[in-house]
Amino acid sequence: MDAELRTLAGWGRTAPSTARVLCPSNATEVAEALRSADDRGVIARGLGRAYGDPAQNAGGLVIDMTRLDKVHSIDADAAVVDTDAGVSLDTLMRRLLPFGLWLPVLPGTRQVSVGGAIAADIHGKAHHVEGSFCEHVLSMDLVTADGSVRTLTPEGPDAELFWATAGGMGLTGIVVRATLKLNRVETAYFKVDTDQIDNLDDLMARQSVDDEKYLESVSWFDTTTTGPHLGRGLLTRANHATLDDLPAKLRANPLRFEAPQLLTFPNIFPPGMLNKLTGRAFNELWYRKSPTKHGAIQNITQFLHPLDMFGEWNRAYGPRGFLQYQYVIPFGQEEAVKQSVRMIASSGHVSALNVLKRFGAGNQAPLSFPAPGWTLAVDLPVRRGLAELCADLDKLVLDAGGRLYLAKESRTSAEMIQRMYPRIDEWRKIRASVDPDGIFVSDMARRLRLT
Repeated sequence: MDAELRTLAGWGRTAPSTARVLCPSNATEVAEALRSADDRGVIARGLGRAYGDPAQNAGGLVIDMTRLDKVHSIDADAAVVDTDAGVSLDTLMRRLLPFGLWLPVLPGTRQVSVGGAIAADIHGKAHHVEGSFCEHVLSMDLVTADGSVRTLTPEGPDAELFWATAGGMGLTGIVVRATLKLNRVETAYFKVDTDQIDNLDDLMARQSVDDEKYLESVSWFDTTTTGPHLGRGLLTRANHATLDDLPAKLRANPLRFEAPQLLTFPNIFPPGMLNKLTGRAFNELWYRKSPTKHGAIQNITQFLHPLDMFGEWNRAYGPRGFLQYQYVIPFGQEEAVKQSVRMIASSGHVSALNVLKRFGAGNQAPLSFPAPGWTLAVDLPVRRGLAELCADLDKLVLDAGGRLYLAKESRTSAEMIQRMYPRIDEWRKIRASVDPDGIFVSDMARRLRLT
């Protein structure tokens, strides 16, 4: 394999760096690639959908995993799939749906690799019911620093390493293969209830009632309206549609995977396209477009992945890029959630893509992000004053007992992450036991002093 010098960035496009990139096609080649790492170390990279810099390694080696793209087997009777780590969730869904099988955890995009999903222990709108991704991983094959391949299970002799790898941002080794437990569905559609709600207090109150009756639950909220309508929003909840739920025209092919892509954004947008004027207009339009309606039938892309209809949509933020600020704050700290929305709405910084969800129980992974509470995410274009707003939000989140999501994080301090993740030193000890020389490293790991 020959290395290629490439400049890489996260989805937010905020901190590009240049590294040597190798593209192996199997676990043996991954192990061989490790031997070519120098003192700048190595990190794996999937589809590049982490918002910050965890899949970059300035001056070092990056292993592009996208050629590990085989789905090895699908056991429809056991509802299990054996897949390479470079396979995307999009590919898996296309392969699984004809068997009536479904990935229990899906984030806001299908363009995530299995290895990336494990590294970030991703979550979706179903966390309050299904938990996070690694809770459905039956086993994973991990190439460790010595080049060996270890098969890890959540309750086996290497369980500690399994859970350190879950949410470990690729810093314990390189996942090359995984076996996943699946759910069964009758159709590829959702039966959706949408409620238009006039303010944040009512939005959170409504989302707290009967949420467990729905598999999927999420709110969009307005970040531009202040006063009595602060945080007005759309509460959208759904369950998988049964065959009987579908209109006659859809019953002929109930497992059809509908995933249109309407356009790919060109790389021509100037800075400042999303500003107070355009942001207010977008928020108003988005709020008005979805009046209260229950029982609507929507396909996968309509309900779960509307942004996947637009290729390279991150370019719309212009050359300076954007950051996604996402936190979880425990239940009982609802006033802190409301204060964060007030801070954003009054700051002059505008977000159009705004999400509020309720998390269920977390798992035993030391660096897994989800915990019982409220998670809020906003996409903020990079402009003057943003660092100060985010620093103020960091303090609010920390004081409320919350934390930031490493897969979205791109600018906070090492001290802040240390305080937000109380089990981080436990994770460091496990990591050091399998990588004593610190071979696995990333721009994020250096910035946050994770290793």
